[in-house]
Amino acid sequence: MGGWRQLEVDVSAKPNPGYTTADATGDTVVLLIGMRINRFWAVHHWVPVMTAMFRMLYELARAPERGLRGRILLTASPRTYYVVQYWESKEKLYQYSAAPDAFHRKAWGIANRKVKAGKTRQHVGLWHETYVVPEGSYEAIYFDMPPFGLAAAHGALPVERRGRRAADRLAYRSKAAAGSAAAAGSEGAEGVEGTPPGDGGAVAGGAGEAREGAAAQ
Repeated sequence: MGGWRQLEVDVSAKPNPGYTTADATGDTVVLLIGMRINRFWAVHHWVPVMTAMFRMLYELARAPERGLRGRILLTASPRTYYVVQYWESKEKLYQYSAAPDAFHRKAWGIANRKVKAGKTRQHVGLWHETYVVPEGSYEAIYFDMPPFGLAAAHGALPVERRGRRAADRLAYRSKAAAGSAAAAGSEGAEGVEGTPPGDGGAVAGGAGEAREGAAAQ
């Protein structure tokens, strides 16, 4: 879910009783993006920025194939507003940010032209941070909550499916991740076992010859 649809669900959704966790697997891509109103009186500068932010969220809500799975609107202060976004993949995030038909590219084009023309006056600040979190490095728990945050983006599960303790949930591995790890381990073992005998001696011998040559010089 994303855009306005998620907001509507969050307002009307009934809480899931008891403890739940997020049904997320694989990498989790989190984007924090927002603005800071440096001067409240400069309404003609910060209102267009805020409007652009909502327009991009609306655009993404209408096109879920672009990869935004969920988002949360937050405020850090009366001046600072931001969105926590959960993306399907970093590739989808990059594609949207550079897509010629997406509003994001148009908005940043306008901003960059203003910077080059020296028309910015520090009235409004912009920022974003992107995190790609591998499986085994995130966990979540919710109590008497409707699907929220990561669970709203990926679905909710009874907490027992991943473990009651945070350490158990962090240790969880999906079948796909476990299979990839097993395959990588197998390839590594074959590489070690398949090393031709004598290679180590040849390397050591070559290093010794190099040292002798350097000493002779």
